Amino acid sequence: MDLILRGATLPDGRTGIDIGIEKGRIATVEPTLQAAARQEIDATGLLVTPPFVDPHFHMDATLSLGFPRVNASGTLLEGIALWGELKPHLTAESIAERALAYCDWAVARGLLAIRTHVDVCDASLVAVEALLEVKKQVRPYLDLQLVAFPQDGVFRSPGALDNLKRALDLGVDVIGGIPHFERTMAEGADSVRALCEIAAERGLPVDMHCDESDDPMSRHVETLAYETQRLGLSGRVTGSHLTSMHSMDHYYVSKLIPLMAEAGLYVVANPLINIVIQGRHDTYPKRRGMTRVPELMKAGITVAFGHDCVMDPWYPLGSGDMLQVAHMGLHVAQMTGGDGMRACFQAVTENAAKVMGLEGYGLTPGCHADLVVLQAGDPIEAIRLQATRLYVIRRGEVIAETALAAARLNLPGRPKTTGHTNPWPKGVPESRTTRGG
Repeated sequence: MDLILRGATLPDGRTGIDIGIEKGRIATVEPTLQAAARQEIDATGLLVTPPFVDPHFHMDATLSLGFPRVNASGTLLEGIALWGELKPHLTAESIAERALAYCDWAVARGLLAIRTHVDVCDASLVAVEALLEVKKQVRPYLDLQLVAFPQDGVFRSPGALDNLKRALDLGVDVIGGIPHFERTMAEGADSVRALCEIAAERGLPVDMHCDESDDPMSRHVETLAYETQRLGLSGRVTGSHLTSMHSMDHYYVSKLIPLMAEAGLYVVANPLINIVIQGRHDTYPKRRGMTRVPELMKAGITVAFGHDCVMDPWYPLGSGDMLQVAHMGLHVAQMTGGDGMRACFQAVTENAAKVMGLEGYGLTPGCHADLVVLQAGDPIEAIRLQATRLYVIRRGEVIAETALAAARLNLPGRPKTTGHTNPWPKGVPESRTTRGG
């Protein structure tokens, strides 16, 4: 074989598993594999997972923080206004440079698939053309999907609908929208209908910024669910953000969630950004702002978490770490039970891959040999520690490595020791997080 990972722990709880890789795909997953390989990695006691996946990002804006200024209010609307100030200064070169730098960050953190929205309200489509080129460049090591996103409203912004269609003709993968930013509620509903009809005609997926608001009357996801069923788009449509659901009364939500499940909608929440941007106009009590993740999951709806922004007009922090996203998500959603924390890990791995429709994703024979070896013993520990990515593997080749995280302790009156990131009391079983390949 080309590569064997020995003694791995898998996200489903199996331990002592060997993963054999041939010709860029997983050949076998079994205990004590009797085979040789040109390369072996000792993963004893370490968590081996499929790569992290970000189903919602804005790569055309990433790493632009501070230019031309910083978002002083921290609100969504000022961020959009600030992006409008920045757009006239964008060049294909600057967009590509920032995007490629971010892709390097992503790979180092085991993030090997990203769905990015790209603004199509600029008639030059400079961001579209730049990111299409970036997509080609990163294809050997990262799956990049582009969403044609009319940031200023597909009806509200002159020419945006034609620009969106031109972007699709150039090869953009997914149709986006922002109905709550149209001029009226009725026009927002019309935009959902029109964009879903284009998706049906072209056979494309839909991923719509929907109800990213504290307004409990912003109810465009209801229209999105209806149009999904009317046009036969089930399994191809994603509602992103849906933050207004956090402000809706429970009676209406008890009707809405079954409608979404019936339509087969996917949902993407963006914990880092939703908790920062929403509730800005509240005094106290302040609303959390993130959509109803546990309730949606309980209804059988596939819910994923996205990073959304990194160092841009909307968010001044971030590093491309999807474990940080999962960590925030479980806190905001109060999903601190064992099943809830594992569900948050799935929200940045397998659920996110399902939203993106990734082929060959997973840990079964025949899947692409895209793997991450983490300095943790299980998904919960990985989130708690935001664990070091020891190895990042793409199609069977190691494309990134990071040294084990360790600290040398020099404490008065105690012998010098080399500690690590698992601070269990003496006598409590550890996850052997200091063992690597």
